[in-house]
Amino acid sequence: MRANVRTPGAAVLGTLRAQLERTQGRRLDAPVLPVHPVLAPLLPGGGLRAGAAYALERSAALVMALMAGPSQVGAWCAAVGMPELGAEATEQAGVDLERLVLIPDPGPRWLTVAATVAEVMPVVAVRPPGRVTDAEAARLAARLRDRGSTLLVQGRWPQVEATLMLSDPAWSGLEHGHGHLTGREVTVTSGSRRWPVPRTMRIALPACGGEIAPAGQRTPSRAMPAYEERWVS
Repeated sequence: MRANVRTPGAAVLGTLRAQLERTQGRRLDAPVLPVHPVLAPLLPGGGLRAGAAYALERSAALVMALMAGPSQVGAWCAAVGMPELGAEATEQAGVDLERLVLIPDPGPRWLTVAATVAEVMPVVAVRPPGRVTDAEAARLAARLRDRGSTLLVQGRWPQVEATLMLSDPAWSGLEHGHGHLTGREVTVTSGSRRWPVPRTMRIALPACGGEIAPAGQRTPSRAMPAYEERWVS
């Protein structure tokens, strides 16, 4: 005897969807800002969701790569508390400098600065100098959802859309112990509550020209401008 299985109606599905969205803090079909095609498979929805936060490895190259796509389609980006971001390296990474605001030293009120910037900037990258309480993070999350801004955090952060970590770096360009560093390949691991297992991908970050590219892709050789990489301990 076959069981009588009923398919949930539209009203039931709508209720379940609303409950899930309230739990996760943002709509599943929220608009996304485009990112480089290499990074798209590592992000839920293929881009940066409006009102969401992302926890990142403390890598200048990764921040620049994520800001490049939004800036190229006209979205303003801001970097708060990242003094190592230089104009030359940022431009080579694909970021439109006319759409970028740098606040290298926000001082002890960095969280207030980040929240204020999020009022007007679609993408805000920040490096917290210290621990953030759950209440502070919740207030900033509410501001992000209200304004539709995206937060890129170098370090740990609660209730994130995805976490991107780097591993196994391999630099190219040095031969016989001398020469110029021309590129680096890394493994990017992305974890999210939206998929059951982490996703990994090997990419050039940066490639020879300073931009992002698939691992192994050949681009014209050019020495990179120097910038600092910092890692999460």
